[in-house]
Amino acid sequence: MSGVSLSDPSSTSGPVTVPPAPRARRDDRPSWRDPRIAIGLLVIAGSVLVGATVLGDADETVPVWVVTVDAAAGQEVDALELSARSVRFVDPDLAGRYVSASRPVPSGSVLVRPVGAGELLPRSALGAADSGPALVEVPVSAAVEAVPRTVGVGSVVDVWVGGDPSAAGAERVLDDVVVVDAPQAEAGLAPASTRSLVLGVPPDQVDALPALLAAVGEGSGRIVVTREP
Repeated sequence: MSGVSLSDPSSTSGPVTVPPAPRARRDDRPSWRDPRIAIGLLVIAGSVLVGATVLGDADETVPVWVVTVDAAAGQEVDALELSARSVRFVDPDLAGRYVSASRPVPSGSVLVRPVGAGELLPRSALGAADSGPALVEVPVSAAVEAVPRTVGVGSVVDVWVGGDPSAAGAERVLDDVVVVDAPQAEAGLAPASTRSLVLGVPPDQVDALPALLAAVGEGSGRIVVTREP
């Protein structure tokens, strides 16, 4: 850009020449010391680390056997339709309660209690074929309000006699027994006032049956069923 001449009417020395403005110089070379570049690299590295952590957590699954059809107590496990399913347990200790699908089910195993379709195969439901009857089936009746609505086949329950567990004089006669059947009440004009259950009592709790049967004879209002979580 050439200089510019300006005339000043009040000046006697003639036109004044203004020198041209200096050309701006741009430094196009990138600088690795730019803090914005460092911040960008940290963001990328953090994203990669978070993604790797999420994928790693997603892979923490355990293969377990799942029963695909309803199976009754006494049925041979070899004849069951099983499928492997990967399950992520919140508590690792829970995985040990179920039969791992990383190996075949022990040959000759039988079910000692019913297992419903879609249920994970629990270790506690397995027994040996030559061990004889593992459970004694005992039918009981209790008032509808004394049995949780969620209790059904396969539920693990405690049975109390003498009223609510929090009441004085209540006694727990059966501990951690399995419901092997829960017959549905016949449809009628009035709602059923009692619920019937068939309990699978293990041999080590058979001694409690006289007290339970005596409570049944005295009326269902003396029996309370609580479900184990």
